[in-house]
Amino acid sequence: MIKIYHNPRCSKSRQGLQILEDSGKEFKIIKYLEEIPSKEELQDIISSLGITPLQLIRKNEAIWKEQYKGKTLSNDAIIEAMLAHPKLIERPILIKGNKALLGRPPENIPNFIND
Repeated sequence: MIKIYHNPRCSKSRQGLQILEDSGKEFKIIKYLEEIPSKEELQDIISSLGITPLQLIRKNEAIWKEQYKGKTLSNDAIIEAMLAHPKLIERPILIKGNKALLGRPPENIPNFIND
């Protein structure tokens, strides 16, 4: 089953969800601002995406600019920042088996879910 880490207030996340709904595939919505992933889940997502924790950060968020920007942070500290402020997590994220995709741009989603 496909999982989507979704923020209903984000237009790109809503577009990703719409693509999933239109696909007719079975999926589960995880509203990650309410159901914050565990540290292990977040580490697994980052690993499945094949990126560094910093690449999953929304760097234009005020929280990032005010509290973290310009500091030298370990990967662990960046993950802790995302857990403390899940709004910093880029979205939407789709998980299918052991593969993951950052749904930006949303045009990448159909190939991922149909693969």
